[in-house]
Amino acid sequence: MPGAFERLLSRRRAITVVGLLALCALAWLYILTGAGLGMSAREMTTLSLFPHKTAAAQAMPGMDMSGMDMPGMAMDMGPAPATPPAWTPRTAALMVAMWWAMMIAMMSPSAAPTILLYAQVHRRAVAQSQIQDRPAPTGAFAAGYLLTWLGFSVAAAGLQWVFGRVGLISDMGSQSRWLSGGLLIAAGLYQLSPLKQTCLAHCRAPAAFLSTHWRPGATGALRLGLRHGVYCVGCCWMLMALLFVGGVMNLAWIAALAVLVLAEKVFPAGRWIGLVCGAVLVGWGVATLLV
Repeated sequence: MPGAFERLLSRRRAITVVGLLALCALAWLYILTGAGLGMSAREMTTLSLFPHKTAAAQAMPGMDMSGMDMPGMAMDMGPAPATPPAWTPRTAALMVAMWWAMMIAMMSPSAAPTILLYAQVHRRAVAQSQIQDRPAPTGAFAAGYLLTWLGFSVAAAGLQWVFGRVGLISDMGSQSRWLSGGLLIAAGLYQLSPLKQTCLAHCRAPAAFLSTHWRPGATGALRLGLRHGVYCVGCCWMLMALLFVGGVMNLAWIAALAVLVLAEKVFPAGRWIGLVCGAVLVGWGVATLLV
């Protein structure tokens, strides 16, 4: 039995990779099945991309809009109600969970290199200090990172509630070209800003980040994960706000943002990809306001 346990520990990297893949897969599965909101992400994406075909979409197999509890969405084909249905505590919890699942699904792939490097650095630190080997608190580091995105998810859900109450957004996306254009321009300008570049530099250089902010033990790992999460949120928060434009559960926008974030943080030309994206977003926002 001890021999089997030692062999298991020798495969820590593989275990970490499998764990991250499983976490990301579960998050995507939760999104695809509708995040407990009574409507699959595929159906929400269809409504977001083709809102003028809502009547046809209502007849899609498996869609029962009459029993849905979707804040901000008109359930009939007539005029939208003046005041969207109030959120219950259950609805608020589901919205926070939905946002957090989306953040896990989108951000886990780009965070994986840093998490794996943390485990490797911990093993080297143990070897150099010649102390008894023990598993790296990689879970604590990942937990700290994900807790940061949970805080963002709470704020995003609150902003979604505010936008919904004043009629700026529905579950199909932005209902105001001023909001859409404003968010697109703001996201584009932020892509070009020094703060974005500073946060992105930390995310693109995990070795430098770990060597600068290293803390031992599980508590240190949790704090390190929280710090890395803060830089990551600082890098990507305006991109995530674009979900208000295209639809919070729009799979096309979720996938596009996930690919963009991964390219920015991992690809050699990631910084330039982000800058070009910023220019495109500003142009898109201006066109949205003018057309």
